[in-house]
Amino acid sequence: MSPMYRLLSACLLVSLLTPAPVPHLQARDWPQFRGPTQDGHADSARLPTVWDGRRNVAWRTEIPGKGWSSPVVAAGKVYLTTAVPVPGSADQSLRALCLEAKSGRVVWDVEVFRQDGRTAPSIHPKNSHASPTPVVDGDRLFVHFGHMGTACLDARDGSKVWATQELKYRPVHGNGGSPVLADDHLVFCIDGLDLQAVVALDRRTGKLAWKTPRNVAAPKSFSFCTPLLITADGREQLIAPGSNVVMSLDPKTGEEIWRVTYMGYSVVPRPVYSGGLVYFSTGYDTPVLYAVKPDGKGDVTDTHVAWTLKRGVPRNASPLVVGGDLYLAADDGQVSCIDARTGVSRWSERIGRAYSASPLYAGGLIYLLDEDGVATVLKPGATYDPVATNRIGERTLASLAVDGNALLLRSEKALYRIEQK
Repeated sequence: MSPMYRLLSACLLVSLLTPAPVPHLQARDWPQFRGPTQDGHADSARLPTVWDGRRNVAWRTEIPGKGWSSPVVAAGKVYLTTAVPVPGSADQSLRALCLEAKSGRVVWDVEVFRQDGRTAPSIHPKNSHASPTPVVDGDRLFVHFGHMGTACLDARDGSKVWATQELKYRPVHGNGGSPVLADDHLVFCIDGLDLQAVVALDRRTGKLAWKTPRNVAAPKSFSFCTPLLITADGREQLIAPGSNVVMSLDPKTGEEIWRVTYMGYSVVPRPVYSGGLVYFSTGYDTPVLYAVKPDGKGDVTDTHVAWTLKRGVPRNASPLVVGGDLYLAADDGQVSCIDARTGVSRWSERIGRAYSASPLYAGGLIYLLDEDGVATVLKPGATYDPVATNRIGERTLASLAVDGNALLLRSEKALYRIEQK
């Protein structure tokens, strides 16, 4: 056999053994919590600035039950989860739904898990039994219900590819943190009374790939954060805040790279990464915003914290970075613009009543949605510059999603498609 023939044969064998690549995301897709870049950016979208319950509403579809997971979008379909009370019992049917993005028609609606109402822990009034946002990738939809389990569904018809309920822990106030895909792993945080760890499942099988404990003493150990996947100095890192500690992990192995310790619990906001700094909130009771350089090793609390901020820091809504500024939407309705490099305040205004939904940036504008369904559109910059205020008259805690030039807004009762008519 000639050397060239052997080379061609080897190449053919490799091509046959290599798994088919996952289909690339379309430009309009919004596949996970806070979108394709994990930070609430839909830069190229041209979204409406004016709407109400009817004006510029392409469709409104009632969603059964209750859920505060944010919608995700891929290939013309919208996916979300909900919890529906089972008639005649205290049980909850934990479900996943698929809708047509253009029409709002429900394509499929399936039960993923059944929660026994007799043993179900109580949840916070602002929570639901279906709060983690799904992740969609190609023809796979990953849904997570915290302590109740995690599943991979066929995005085309909702059938189960795998499901696991092996990771049991004692939650406080219910579930919350969303999963994230990191190469071959589906990663999420477990922060309950009895177990605090970051966990990776094999995305193909649902089997445990690695589990990294927090290894920190926290008087109140429960949190609800969504990890952030970043690349710093050519190395991938998973940034995973929890009670009293933020950890940076190797997404392939779960090995800890660095950590920063603080005082805080019930951490909800997802971190953001921009300009060489990781920004995150420490949660309750008194939130502090940290800006950390992610190039350290070990405990870098005393060496890599660039600055901290104590005023106007959110307990629920994630930060937003636009240009060189950091925008914060706090629980008391205060919205702040901070110099992202130094932590110096540029302006602060009380706009909404309370913010749980994370802010969105699209088409040169910032979109803020408060808990009363009031959305404020403003221009980013050195001064507060509002563009419009919009109301739908329904309670809203889920974050906005984007499909092309349309907003997807989930209220307590329905999912809206808001699009310029």
